[in-house]
Amino acid sequence: MPGEARTAVAASRSPTTAAESTAAVHDHITDAIKAPALIRLGDNVVLARFETMKVYAALGAVRTLLRRGRVVPGQTLVDSSSGIYALALAMACHRYGLRCHIVASTTVDSVMRAQLEVLGATVDQMPPSRNLKLDQERRVRHVRKLLAARPDFHWMRQYHDCVHYVGYREFADLVTGTLADVPLTVVGAVGTGASTGGLVQALRETGRAVRLVGIQPFGSVTFGSERFSDPEAIIAGIGSSIPFDNVRHELYDTVHWVDFRHAMAGAVGLLRQHAVFAGLSTGAAHLVASWETDRDPDRLHLVLGADTGHRYAERVFARHTEAEDMRALRPRRIRALDELRPPWSVMEWARRPDPGNSRLDRCPDEDSADTAGHVSSTEVTP
Repeated sequence: MPGEARTAVAASRSPTTAAESTAAVHDHITDAIKAPALIRLGDNVVLARFETMKVYAALGAVRTLLRRGRVVPGQTLVDSSSGIYALALAMACHRYGLRCHIVASTTVDSVMRAQLEVLGATVDQMPPSRNLKLDQERRVRHVRKLLAARPDFHWMRQYHDCVHYVGYREFADLVTGTLADVPLTVVGAVGTGASTGGLVQALRETGRAVRLVGIQPFGSVTFGSERFSDPEAIIAGIGSSIPFDNVRHELYDTVHWVDFRHAMAGAVGLLRQHAVFAGLSTGAAHLVASWETDRDPDRLHLVLGADTGHRYAERVFARHTEAEDMRALRPRRIRALDELRPPWSVMEWARRPDPGNSRLDRCPDEDSADTAGHVSSTEVTP
């Protein structure tokens, strides 16, 4: 078994004392749910299982914008979302006396929409689309129309404004204070880039040796799989049909591309093996981390679990008998993007910059985060 990684996890195995188990009383629900439950999946694997991971992003962004006077109480914040960012932003607005308007993906279910509306958010939901690319493009167009009609709205731009990196410094502090300072591999869905990028950038700034393993669906432009399609794909939040400025390609060491069936195998496997009910992106991360730990057992692996499995109950967990045994699955190892093939491929990205984007002026530090990525509310480019 791995030495340093095993020791690091074992150090957290001492019984919880009465003092440690005393519950804190929080002033707002966001303080109670922003931090993850840390769950040991193996001697060198820890899962950070969130209820809604993007609470860190939304709180950090809103606080920064308020502090800098970029938004004021009572103002309306608007953004596009496929689910968990919408809820996080609505809760942040609820906490700080702001209004919230969400342009929702067709994948946002009735339970999520009801939560948003009760929290006071207004919701414009896109109609069913042939694919998630069309859904995302419709959302961006709709946001532009809103901003043209209401220039007083502030567009949060979770895909592009690096103010969303700020909140993950708090998560990095939690990781530093909880997991021993041994070589660490972070495994998580790429999505907008803020969660994996914000966490790993903050950890590396402390001098810690951190590898970053990102996960993408087939059909996403972010890491070059747009020529493929995955008809069953409903992992709306981990890929994109448009480039995201918040994805800093140079932070990633390894990239895995995973189809719906493999992500489903990971999600069902996580529930069977560890009784953890988590979303599809977490299932993909669990699958990938299982392979990564076999390849590199001397590192501690931190798996990011962005949300719970509730919004995938019907389309994933109700079909659990269809799920393959994740222990029998292996990726295709490739050296170049032209070798990329479904259903699962892996490539050493080696911290290369995005070949399609030469801009290097992306949020140099936290203090400039809310200005470096800012555009006026009448911006017309995605």
